[in-house]
Amino acid sequence: MSKNEIEQKVTLSRKEAARWLAELAQAMDKGGTVEVALAGPSVTLELPDELQCELEIEPYGNKVELEIEFKWPKSGKKQKQPYAKAAAQLG
Repeated sequence: MSKNEIEQKVTLSRKEAARWLAELAQAMDKGGTVEVALAGPSVTLELPDELQCELEIEPYGNKVELEIEFKWPKSGKKQKQPYAKAAAQLG
C-alpha cells in the first residue's frame, strides 16, 4: 500500500453493506463530490461525469471476492474511454 492509499476493512451485515452501497450510489448520482468511508475518517472525492468501472468476481476456496473498482482522472475532467461503451450496455 502506498503512502497516499487508504484501506479500510470492517465486517458488515448484509443490510449494513446494502445501506452503505446505496448511500454511496446516491452521492455518486448527485455528482460533484462524494464522501467515502467504510470505517474511520472519510475522504472527499471530486467526481467527473464519466468513470471507468471494473467488476471482478473471484472464488477463493469456500469464499467469494467481489471487487467493484472506479477510476477517473484526478483533474475530474470528462474522459472518453472504451469503458463508456460497456457502461452504456449495462444501463
